Amino acid sequence: MNGQQMTGAQALVESLKHAGAEVVFGLPGGAILPTYDPLMDAEGLRHVLVRHEQGAGHAASGYAHATGKVGVCLATSGPGATNLITAIADAQMDSIPLVAITGQVGSSFIGTDAFQEADIVGMTMPITKHNFLVKNADDIPLAIKQAFHIASTGRPGAVLVDVTKDAQQAMTEFSWPEALGLPGYRPAPRPHGKQIREAVSLLLEAKRPVFLLGGGVLRGKATEEVGELIEVSGAPFVTTLMARGALPDSHPSHLGMPGMHGTVAAVSALQRSDLIVNIGARFDDRVTGVLESFAPGAKVVHADIDPAEISKNRIADVPIVGEAAEIARALTAELTERLAAEDTRDYETWWNTLDMLRDNYPLGWTETEDGLTAPQKVISRIGAISGPDSIFVAGVGQHQMWSSQFIKYEQPYSWLNSGGLGTMGYSVPAAMGAKVGQPDKVVWSIDGDGCFQMTNQELATCVINEIPIKVAVINNSSLGMVRQWQNLFYDQRYSNTELNTGHGSRRIPDFVKLADAYGCAGLRCERDEDIDATIAQAMEINDRPVVVDFTVSADAMVWPMVPSGVSNDEIQIAQGMSPEWERDI
Repeated sequence: MNGQQMTGAQALVESLKHAGAEVVFGLPGGAILPTYDPLMDAEGLRHVLVRHEQGAGHAASGYAHATGKVGVCLATSGPGATNLITAIADAQMDSIPLVAITGQVGSSFIGTDAFQEADIVGMTMPITKHNFLVKNADDIPLAIKQAFHIASTGRPGAVLVDVTKDAQQAMTEFSWPEALGLPGYRPAPRPHGKQIREAVSLLLEAKRPVFLLGGGVLRGKATEEVGELIEVSGAPFVTTLMARGALPDSHPSHLGMPGMHGTVAAVSALQRSDLIVNIGARFDDRVTGVLESFAPGAKVVHADIDPAEISKNRIADVPIVGEAAEIARALTAELTERLAAEDTRDYETWWNTLDMLRDNYPLGWTETEDGLTAPQKVISRIGAISGPDSIFVAGVGQHQMWSSQFIKYEQPYSWLNSGGLGTMGYSVPAAMGAKVGQPDKVVWSIDGDGCFQMTNQELATCVINEIPIKVAVINNSSLGMVRQWQNLFYDQRYSNTELNTGHGSRRIPDFVKLADAYGCAGLRCERDEDIDATIAQAMEINDRPVVVDFTVSADAMVWPMVPSGVSNDEIQIAQGMSPEWERDI
C-alpha cells in the first residue's frame, strides 16, 4: 500500500492492519463515519458492532487481557467518545494494552461547541498513558504506529487517538513509517547489576522472606521466569488480585491472595515477614491496609517496569527498574551462583508457621441462615466443573472476591477482572472480548445482578456475532458488597441496595426471560441439589450464549476481611472473629 493515494480514513484502516490489529470493537457515528466506509471492505480486520461504547472498550480490554495483544475500540465524537472514558480508565489502571480511536469534529470546528464536540483528548489526558489529536491525514499512520507501540511496551496502558473528520476525508499518500520517532520514550531499561546483587544478598540473609507477585508478572509475560525464581529461592509467594493464575494455585509455595479479602496465611506472611520481594505489584491500599502498619519488620525489594511505582507507597530498600522477566532471570542466575558457593538458608521455622496458618485458617464458608444457596458454593462448582483451562471474567463486588477465592487458577491469563478501577459492568463485554480472542476456550462471565444490568445489552452483540459466552448471574437481589458494608458498619440499614431481582422479590427483570429475549439460552437454579446439573447443562450449550440465574442468599458475606482503615493485623475470619495470632505464632 505504500505510495498509494487514499483517504485518511482508508489510511487509518490500513494502519490498523499494519500495526497488527485483528479485531476492532466499535459503534459508528457521524465523526467516525468516513472510517467505517473502508472498514466494511477491510480484509483481515474484523469489526464487532457493540450496543454501547463502554462495551466496546471493555471488550477490547478483555481481548487484550486474554491474548496479550493490543485491544482496539472505535467510537465517534462527543457522547460516543465520552462513553469510552470508563473503559479507558479501567484499562489504564490495570495496565492493559488498549488503543481507543475516536472521531472528532472537523478541525475548523474545534473549540466552537459544534454538534457532538467534546475535548476527549483533554478529558482522557489524566487516564491514558498517552494520547494524540490528529488533524492531518498525512499524520495518521505514524500516530497509529506510535499508539500501538506505546500501549504495548514498558508498562502497558491505554492510548487514545482522536482523528478529526476532515483528516479522515482528506487525500494522502499512504506510507507506513519505518521509524517510530519517539526519541524520549525508553520503556524497557535493563536492571542494574548492583541492585540485583543487593536483592539476592537480602534474600539470603532473610529468615522470613515472601514474594509478592502482582499483575506486572502477567503483563510482562514473565510467569515462567518468575516460577523458576520461586523454585530456586525456596521462599513462599502470594499473588495479588491482578496476578491470580500467574503461578498455579496448586504450587506448594503459594499462600493465596493478600489484602482486604486475602487468605489469613497470605496476609499474616506479609505482616510478619522480614523481607518482601515485590515483582510487579503496586503496594495499593487494598493490599497494605493502613500503610504505616503494613509489614513493619520487612525490608523491601521492589521490581517494576514503571519507576513511578517504586517507593510511591512503600519505600524500597532495593529498587529495581526493568522488565519482570529479565529481572527474574537475573535474580535467578545470581541466586543460583551464590547458593552454589554457600547455602545459609534456614526457612524451616518460617514454613512451620505458614503451614500451620494454612491448615488452621483455610478459605471456606458456612451454610446460610435463610436456607438459600451459598454463592460461594455456586462459584466453586463453576470452577471445578468448567476446569482450569477455562477463562473466568468477574464483575465487581462480592462475586468478584468469591471468584478470586474459590476458583482454582492453574493457568495464566485465565482470570480477568477490573482490579484498580473496580468497574461494575465490566464482566459481560470483557468476557465477550476474551471469547473473540480465545474462541476455543470456555469463557464464563461471573457477574452480579447489579453489574449484569449495566452492560447486558452486549448479549445482543454476542448472539448476532456468534460469541457463545456463558454468564453466571450470582443473584442475591442486591448490591451485595455495599450491602455487606451496610451490615457491618451501618447498623444493617440497607439504604438503596435492594434490586428486586431474586428470590421472593418482584424479579424485575426476570433474567431468564431477558436471556430469551436476547436469543440466549436462559436457565435458573434455585436449589443446591441442582447446581451441578445446571452448570453441566450450560456447558453443553455452545451454539449461543447462556445466561444462568443462580438465586442465592443475600446474607452471605466475603471473609476473611480487613476492614477499611485498619491494620492488616486486624483481619477477621468471620464477623467478630479474628485469628489468635499470639497463640498461633
